[in-house]
Amino acid sequence: MFRLRTKDFYFDPDQLIKLGHAMHPRYTEATPYPHIVLDDFLPPKVVKRALKDFPGPECPHYQQPDNANQVFKLGRLQDTYFKGVPDRLRNLLYEFNSKTFIDFLEALTGIKALIPDPHYFGGALHLMLPGGKLDLHADYNKDPRTGLDRRLNVLLYLNENWQDEYGGHLELWDKDLSACEQKIAPIINRCVIFSTTSETFHGHPNPLRCPDGTNRKSLAFYYYTNGRPEEAQTQFHNTLWRERPEG
Repeated sequence: MFRLRTKDFYFDPDQLIKLGHAMHPRYTEATPYPHIVLDDFLPPKVVKRALKDFPGPECPHYQQPDNANQVFKLGRLQDTYFKGVPDRLRNLLYEFNSKTFIDFLEALTGIKALIPDPHYFGGALHLMLPGGKLDLHADYNKDPRTGLDRRLNVLLYLNENWQDEYGGHLELWDKDLSACEQKIAPIINRCVIFSTTSETFHGHPNPLRCPDGTNRKSLAFYYYTNGRPEEAQTQFHNTLWRERPEG
């Protein structure tokens, strides 16, 4: 079982970057597009504290970006300077934008000169209540503020005792939307990393079936580069929503 060492919530660079190099072939060869699932990613004490510190539905600073394709029933917490977020969890958020974690991502993915987002645009803390969903989509390909190219998503799930029947599984689909090739349960301390292009369709389109008082928690981080390979370049677009095929 892999488990990171941390000291006061700081990633261990020697261990983490070594992991990145070791997992690089597995990441690049994954289908339907490069990705990896790392279970038991953080030490138990860090996860326990993050879960304890995660603001609940009563927090007044969640945004509500619901639309036909995206229903949080509550929202995200990222553009309010992390008001209501305890220091320990705030420091953990910052650590995912650190040099150590960036070096790990570059070793894992082979993508060089990655740039984190200190504004956590669209990311940071996500809390979804029963009935919430996220339709299949490919993410916006450029940060509208900076023009940087979006290259990676990192998700860390914080759902204790999550049951399969609750739903909320992350689905990874092929570019033709002919098949769901991966279905990943959002269990506690599971880290999912995947490349983002205009053809990396993903989501969790089934409304959550978890009981009242239960919710789907995750930390989300997005990473960019100044430019991308010529074969992957496309015109600027916002999120590309798609209907899931019948059957």
